[in-house]
Amino acid sequence: MLTSGGDAPGMNAAIRAVTRSAIFHGMTVKGIYRGYKGLITGEIAEFKTQNVSNIIQRGGTILKTARCMEFKTPEGRKQAFETLQKENIDALVAIGGDGTLTGARIFAQEFNYPVVGLPGTIDNDLFGTDVTIGYDTALNTIMQCVDKIRDTASSHDRLFFVEVMGRECGFLALNGALASGAEAAIIPEISMEKDQLSDILDYGIRTSKNSSIVLVAESEVTGGAMGVAERVKKEYPNFDVRVTILGHLQRGGSPSAQDRIMATRMGVAAIDALLEDQRNVMIGIQNEQIVYVPFSKAIRNEKPINRDLLEVLRITSI
Repeated sequence: MLTSGGDAPGMNAAIRAVTRSAIFHGMTVKGIYRGYKGLITGEIAEFKTQNVSNIIQRGGTILKTARCMEFKTPEGRKQAFETLQKENIDALVAIGGDGTLTGARIFAQEFNYPVVGLPGTIDNDLFGTDVTIGYDTALNTIMQCVDKIRDTASSHDRLFFVEVMGRECGFLALNGALASGAEAAIIPEISMEKDQLSDILDYGIRTSKNSSIVLVAESEVTGGAMGVAERVKKEYPNFDVRVTILGHLQRGGSPSAQDRIMATRMGVAAIDALLEDQRNVMIGIQNEQIVYVPFSKAIRNEKPINRDLLEVLRITSI
């Protein structure tokens, strides 16, 4: 098993579940350190039950993670396959986001190798699963940060733009805004259709409030919080504007109960999938039920935002 790409709270819970479920079924487990990079360099160790003791509550990943450009090349993937053969590893569990599963899919096809993926990303952008490992914890972190920012925004009659992660998806921004009582969210899914900023300032918070908080998804489409703030300074100079970029704060911290439970269920399901001779699938959860999602579907399809939530946010922000 390996973790790759950006870390997400709950990855350790998944590592624990994969390890213990595999041992329960009589398998030998090996942990690959630093993702696909460690797979190429052979940074591998056998894992016993005690290796995963006292880790369910820890953020990050005990297996470490790294970006690996070499794995994007045929030569790098061939070297990785040779490492797996040398280590007598018969199947791989890859925990990560879109990039991790894309690499897993290519590798599995090239070498006809069994790979099962777990969706470990705070962005919640993988199709075929209602939520991803780390998303709930990141959402709670955003909520707590915005609660603190609101104290300052109210004290000084300021307009705060708070930038949150999410790659090209607005799940964290939209749901973070709902959870924290923010006035609005600027997300890439809607920015392609209309001018969200003018809607917010001309018809929303401008008419009713002196201080407000708007969550902005990091994206070239939205321009990020800095881009939005610069535009406000030019077009709406009467606002006292401030920007907060939460950044990697959102990745850290002890995973929530939901992330621990979900990661544990998914880790056990990954071993079940291998026992059922499944391959090239991501473990997902739909309507509280475990599902197997083909890599091609999980990666290629865009996960739709729930647009009803935008209306809920608009109504409750007056």
